[in-house]
Amino acid sequence: MTTLLALDTATEACSVALLHEGRVLSHYEVAPRLHAQLLLPMVQRILDEAGVALAAVDAIAFGRGPGAFTGVRIAIGVVQGLAFALDKPVLPVSNLAVLAQRALREHGAQQVAAAIDARMDEVYWGCYIAEQGEMRLQGVEAVLPPEQALLPRNAEGDWFAAGTGWGAYGSRIALKPIACDGAMLPHAEDLLALAGFAWQRGEAVPADQAQPVYLRDNVATPKHPV
Repeated sequence: MTTLLALDTATEACSVALLHEGRVLSHYEVAPRLHAQLLLPMVQRILDEAGVALAAVDAIAFGRGPGAFTGVRIAIGVVQGLAFALDKPVLPVSNLAVLAQRALREHGAQQVAAAIDARMDEVYWGCYIAEQGEMRLQGVEAVLPPEQALLPRNAEGDWFAAGTGWGAYGSRIALKPIACDGAMLPHAEDLLALAGFAWQRGEAVPADQAQPVYLRDNVATPKHPV
């Protein structure tokens, strides 16, 4: 049976999850600025609990963003280090999709407008619909002012609002959701679920393709006027 490890540090939450012999284990802690210290010990602890060696992992999934620049880099650095050492593939997963998947797991939400506080008066935005237990992107993910956060074309029905973007800017987003969890953060357990679907479709990639997705193209260096 497939053994998958999932790591996420893209937001204030640091979490890991493991699928082994059909059983899911996870650890989750909201600990801003402590991800670098927490992540590897969390990985070791969950492997010990499952009684499985790291070498037995078939692939390593990670939250590839969007999210905090430093947080995303921490996860990618750890994942690449482990995957190169083990010669294992990786599974990059959108953190907005992870939010939507958590809303499905915890609230039964079938349509989710996920928003992560991107600072600088913007949100990371993505809309997802459940298809056979997997939250799938409708339209595109984007970073934009809250007033520009819209549902995809031809969207209908009720939508659940998930993520810190709603907590920070919900009053400025045009969509009026059926319910809202403005404090929800991505959880590795839901990242693991999405990674499982991706693994079954053969979407694992080599470790050197573990790249971040920030959406905002000027995260590292400011753009200069032409």
